[in-house]
This record gives sequence, C-alpha cells and structure tokens, in this order.
Amino acid sequence: MQFSSLVLMEVDKETNKFVREIGSYETSQGAEFVTKLNYFGDLINLTFDTHEDVEEWQFSAIYDYFNEDVFSSKGYIIEPIDDEYNPTWLVKFKYSTDHMVVGEALIEVCEIIKQELKEVFIKIKGKEEEYK
Repeated sequence: MQFSSLVLMEVDKETNKFVREIGSYETSQGAEFVTKLNYFGDLINLTFDTHEDVEEWQFSAIYDYFNEDVFSSKGYIIEPIDDEYNPTWLVKFKYSTDHMVVGEALIEVCEIIKQELKEVFIKIKGKEEEYK
C-alpha cells in the first residue's frame, strides 16, 4: 500500500485518549512501516514494525542486525519494543509548531526506516541455522 500522508494525533498522557488531530504530513517511502504516530506533550512518538509477519528465527536476527545507531546519530531516540508479534521500535523526537520541521523529520525517519529494514533483511538472509 502506498501512503501519501501520516496524521499526528495528540494523546492525553494520563488517560491515553486522543485529544485532537495536530496535523497531516506528506510522507516518503517508508511510511507503510509506521503503525502509530502520537504526540504526548513533549515528543512525537512514532512506532514502526516490519510491516510483514516474520518467522520465529527472523525475530531475533532482525533485532541483532538492525542498525539503531543510524537514528541516534541523527538525534532521534530509538528503543526496541520486544513484546509485539513482529520486531517493533519506538522513535521519539522533538515536536515543533512549525509544520515544515515536523514534516521534514517524518520524511527523514521514514526514509531511514525503509533503508534499514531493507538492509536488515539482506543481512539476515541465509542465517536461519544460526537462529534455530
């Protein structure tokens, strides 16, 4: 599925309920991996996963070979979420009232996601025996 935009929703920290739509942002390739996009008062929280079910051995291999440093080096906070069915990560970054600033950050994050997931699947190819 080709995405053309992501909608940023404000979420109340205490009730975890949607408060309002903050904005809609045009995206680049990679947005199809985004599963959640919320604003909690300080930071934007973007959750993404592999967008496809993975085999049991791939789960660990993907976490082992996924390069989180690419996100950190660009100033994003990234943390794995290991209680999901498929490999999943949370990326956090500063919110700005400037629509363009947030839009550019979302495009950059989505492009990194797409590139890193593409690379991780190449890196783990043929490693099934190591993870069984």
